[in-house]
Amino acid sequence: MADVKVTMEVGNDGVAVIHISNPPVNALAVPIILELKEKFGEAVRRNDVKAIVLTGKGGRFSGGLDINVMQKVHQTGDITLMPDVSVELVVNMVEDSKKPVVAAVEGLALGGGLELAMGCHARIAAPRTQLGLPELTLGIIPGFGGTQRLPRLIGLSKAVEMMLLSKSIMSEEGKKLGLIDAIVSPKDLLKLSRLWAIEIAERSKPWIRSLYRTDKLGSLSEACEVLKVARQQARNTSPNMPQHQACLDVIEDGIIQGGYTGVLREAEAFKKLVLSDTSKGLIHVFFAQRATSKVPKVTDVGITPRHVKQVAVIGGGLMGSGIATAFILSNIQVFLKEVNSEYLLKGIKKIEANLHGLVTKGKLMKDKADKALSLLKGVLDYSEFKDVDMVIEAVIENIPLKQAIFSDIEKNCPAHCIFATNTSTVDLNIIGEKTRSHDRIVGAHFFSPAHIMPLLEIVRTEKTSAQVILDLMTVGKIIKKVPVVVGNCTGFAVNRTFFPYTQGAHMLVNLGLDMFRIDRVISSFGLPMGPFQLADVGGYGVTLAVGKEFRNAFPDRTFKSPLMELMVKSGRNGKNNGKGFYVFEKGSKPKPDLSVSPIIEESRRLTNIMPNAKPISVSDQEIVEMILFPVVNEACRVLDEGITIRASDLDIASLLGMGFPSHRGGIVFWGDSVGPKHVYQSLKRWSELYGNFYKPSRYLEERAMKGMPLGAPASFPSSKARL
Repeated sequence: MADVKVTMEVGNDGVAVIHISNPPVNALAVPIILELKEKFGEAVRRNDVKAIVLTGKGGRFSGGLDINVMQKVHQTGDITLMPDVSVELVVNMVEDSKKPVVAAVEGLALGGGLELAMGCHARIAAPRTQLGLPELTLGIIPGFGGTQRLPRLIGLSKAVEMMLLSKSIMSEEGKKLGLIDAIVSPKDLLKLSRLWAIEIAERSKPWIRSLYRTDKLGSLSEACEVLKVARQQARNTSPNMPQHQACLDVIEDGIIQGGYTGVLREAEAFKKLVLSDTSKGLIHVFFAQRATSKVPKVTDVGITPRHVKQVAVIGGGLMGSGIATAFILSNIQVFLKEVNSEYLLKGIKKIEANLHGLVTKGKLMKDKADKALSLLKGVLDYSEFKDVDMVIEAVIENIPLKQAIFSDIEKNCPAHCIFATNTSTVDLNIIGEKTRSHDRIVGAHFFSPAHIMPLLEIVRTEKTSAQVILDLMTVGKIIKKVPVVVGNCTGFAVNRTFFPYTQGAHMLVNLGLDMFRIDRVISSFGLPMGPFQLADVGGYGVTLAVGKEFRNAFPDRTFKSPLMELMVKSGRNGKNNGKGFYVFEKGSKPKPDLSVSPIIEESRRLTNIMPNAKPISVSDQEIVEMILFPVVNEACRVLDEGITIRASDLDIASLLGMGFPSHRGGIVFWGDSVGPKHVYQSLKRWSELYGNFYKPSRYLEERAMKGMPLGAPASFPSSKARL
């Protein structure tokens, strides 16, 4: 805590320079805020101080409010832990100060950091300084006056865009917009800021209180139109995010009733949102994602990651080509191996198409795409594998084929080479059965499309070395993935947890529910698409193969539906051949294909599970619960077996791998927010009506009975732990 402090130095020029120090980003922790109030009070009282400069130590102004404060509020429910910054500090002590205050901004000024700078009477910045108000990503709104000052400094449209999209800008753009008064080199930043502050005090530069400006807001009718358009866009893109509408409400209050009233309304809305379920979920995600990089006995034992320069990918299909694309985009050379020239050419064409798609969407420059492609080399044998640092096998889920490949790479690769498999379900011990290099075998489970989806599930066996895990975690970050280390079992963490998702949806259809209603309800809940549209997009072959693996592994709790086999038998294969549950037409959203009705009826006849041969009647909420409570139940088994290090790792994996809505905090966090007792009692009731698919796990029952959160660490390690 020695570095967490605020210091003040008064120069011969009469300028008090106040420094914020709280490495690494000078977060506004409660002690920092209290010391800022103290130092500003002292500067105003001192007769030898004419003006004030506020800056940050270590080349950074401030990354904003310390998010740990909000986490403590969530843990205790005590909103009084939030310090009063907006009125007490930013309005009363900074903006309404009797002495001018200049912000000397370098590196970054984000969230509360930028809000503090906007309360100053001028802002001088170093080049390439990042400026933004990203609070909405945490389920809250700017709470230190940002909703009022940013529109007054840069105009309403741009301010609304920055806040609603949590979009940061650089100081150069900030200068053009009027947010920054001058840009100067870091070495001259304090010198010019001091001079500027003196000139304001001497009235040779304007003394501007941004909260009281109205010149950039436009007329009331223009402002209302901007806000009206923004509201509709927010409803369309963020229907489950109350902070977006709250942000627009307080902006409007300030425009109509004045900036100070707007600040008071903002403070009220901010405190209300901090206590919202959305904020609790998103702040849980913020900390959970950072925790994934801490792996006991891997990241804490003093080993350093090795440099991976060359990677070989075996298999140029959908997954292999996506994986290869991810690596070459990150400047790592890739050898793509296929069994013949025809398949190799197809794989290379897929990679070219991936890059072209990114260029077309404006996400990649053409010259960078060309450079990436130059790092790819297609091969038909193992001769180029002699120097590779890692091999990733990405062929079909055929165990003898995978075993043969691993035997071959052991003979042809260097002794340090990592042997990774992209299998989504097969036990790694079986894949590596015929090799001697068990310490080098690891799962590198990407999610499709591999060059876009952010999750990398790193699967380790009991024999995988810590060095190999650390190397793969490091490579994962280099290729812009979020690595989550998990244990070895059928389906690993994500697919294992979510296998009941599809089966639960099929259960409901066979109980008489409209599948298109199921998809609509699940989409409204916040997943990218419902289970039947997902099956169409993923292809029926994958659904059938994965379903078979899980039925073999967990025969006591799976539901076998004939629907997918009937769809294939009728010549349908989803989006792959344009015939599925939906009609896919280029340029338009998928539309329900009502001609599947006879196939559904045949499935219902074969399963014959409808009570008294009549469809069940359930609410939309019950649909969500009957599909997702079995997923929570399987998540409990995954936790009980120690497949993940922490419950929060499974939350992150569910968000990034399955598209579970981030504002709900992840699958385990959501189960806890709903209540373990409610989940348990619901599953118990359904299991009595519909069978073992819904049978509650021992872990869930124990937690529900004891009133313990599902995500709370076990008091002792599971005897079945895989990590």
